[in-house]
Amino acid sequence: MRRRVVITGMGVVTPLGCTVDDLFTSQIEGRTAVGPITRFDARTFPTTFASEVVGFDLGRFVRDADHYKHCGLNTHFALAAGKAAMEDAGLLDPAKGDRTRMGVYLGSGEGSDEFPALVRGLAHASPKEGNGPVDSGEFIRVMLEWMDGPREGEQEMYTPAGHLAETFALDGPNQACQTACAASSQAIGEALDMIRWGDADVMVAGGSHSMIHPLGVSGFNRLTALSQRNESPRTASRPFDLNRDGFVIGEGAGLIVLEELEHAKKRGANIYAELTGYGTTADAYRMTDPHPEGRGAIRAIAEAIADAGLKPTDIGYINAHGTSTQANDSTETAAIKSVFGEGAKKVPISSSKSMLGHLIAAAGVVELVISIVAMRKGVVPPTINYETPDPVCDLDYVPNVAREVRFRHVLSNSFGFGGQNIALVASLFQK
Repeated sequence: MRRRVVITGMGVVTPLGCTVDDLFTSQIEGRTAVGPITRFDARTFPTTFASEVVGFDLGRFVRDADHYKHCGLNTHFALAAGKAAMEDAGLLDPAKGDRTRMGVYLGSGEGSDEFPALVRGLAHASPKEGNGPVDSGEFIRVMLEWMDGPREGEQEMYTPAGHLAETFALDGPNQACQTACAASSQAIGEALDMIRWGDADVMVAGGSHSMIHPLGVSGFNRLTALSQRNESPRTASRPFDLNRDGFVIGEGAGLIVLEELEHAKKRGANIYAELTGYGTTADAYRMTDPHPEGRGAIRAIAEAIADAGLKPTDIGYINAHGTSTQANDSTETAAIKSVFGEGAKKVPISSSKSMLGHLIAAAGVVELVISIVAMRKGVVPPTINYETPDPVCDLDYVPNVAREVRFRHVLSNSFGFGGQNIALVASLFQK
């Protein structure tokens, strides 16, 4: 039999706060964290702003922060969010429970950023005059001297998951995925199935990411994916608005503790919600654009709702992927219309990215956390900066002001570059 899976712990590190309460309060009040980039000098970039986690100190979350000095922000954010989630679930003590039945599934991106050393090496090995070739031998010699070995080893996407397992004594399955903006939602969905079918009893799942560095920002600028509203960064993320011009890059982490229901009940755990539905598909279309008809998104949403044993009319709120790009918002709207039919205009939809920016591999899990709190409190966050309706995007996006809505089932969408589509359904827990 398929086992039921509940959520017993949640932890976040976001530009709008490093606790679930601070994050949700900021969302309901319509605050934004977007401002000028401070991590590097971005004055010459087409986009000069981002949504940063300001004032983060790993030492506030773990005892031996110096042990992780070679790790990148991916790992630092993951450790902080993981500590909060494990503590919230009452599983922080490594002596509690069978740790061989507790694992990690993390959606993460590239690790530590060695951009400064790379630039120095190229500058040193480049010809002093003209456009001649880089002296590769000199470049290698200089890089061997300047590169930080332990930090270099942290660049791989799987290292944060390994650090989580070591830090919190999670001896069970340990996996990582990099499916871009869908990564943390895919990690949650795959962890859900692992528990459902008996491969684990507890999984710490979610994502962590920071791409606010020269390579990340320049890459998205080259793809023309980022907003260039430099004169008004706080209003730049405007999902579903006619005048949207791209997303705002953000950073952060979110981890949730997924637990088999009987295991949670036996130890008297607090249950936030039940994770009931998971849908995953590929567009198989283009690397940077969704299928224009929303083909993959439609199937992912329909699969998640069916997996939860529900009908579209049972969904009381949709936390949209809602990136503020022309392609995503129109395609996601079309997908919702296809699945929900006439009911599409009745279900409230909002985009947390209008305030948070896009946390890339950490986006889906943070948005699921927001959705679960919204369901429990009966109030949904708005889509801020919504000023000019788009005739193509004509649904109820909860514009600018939070709304009281009572519902029992929520749908959270995540769609990534490469055509990855993930939909998750969470439900109020019923015994």
